[in-house]
Amino acid sequence: MQAGLALAGWLLLVFSASVPGVIISTGGWYAQLDKPSWNPPDWIFGPVWTVLYIMMAVAAWRVWLKGGWCAKKGPLSLFLVQLGINAAWTPVFFGLREPGWAFAAIVILFMFILMTLHAFRAADRTAAVLMVPYAAWVAFAGALNFTIWIMN
Repeated sequence: MQAGLALAGWLLLVFSASVPGVIISTGGWYAQLDKPSWNPPDWIFGPVWTVLYIMMAVAAWRVWLKGGWCAKKGPLSLFLVQLGINAAWTPVFFGLREPGWAFAAIVILFMFILMTLHAFRAADRTAAVLMVPYAAWVAFAGALNFTIWIMN
């Protein structure tokens, strides 16, 4: 029962990172930007992030199961830092309309994801594996962000 409640808590926490994306309006700004031919269609982002957030939450939960916050403070702290950076990217890119600063944020985010992945690997190999698609998507998003910044 406690493990199930903890998983629900991790899911709620991780999905809270998507709140800025729900409340920030682009005002049509993003649609007007020049984008590369390999830019995914807008409809793909919701499903991809849903799956990634679920995987991230399960990964954090699995690490938490290895002794709770006290025993896994380091890896879970890294996870929370990268989650905060993840949540901050949307306001920077869409809210402030600053692709250059957003690219800087995504580079920092990627570094923290890699540190989290490494720390998770020491705690629970499956948790680390669950973070790999997220790292790959953020790397792709970083390349896309950089390209949009240069094109505009």
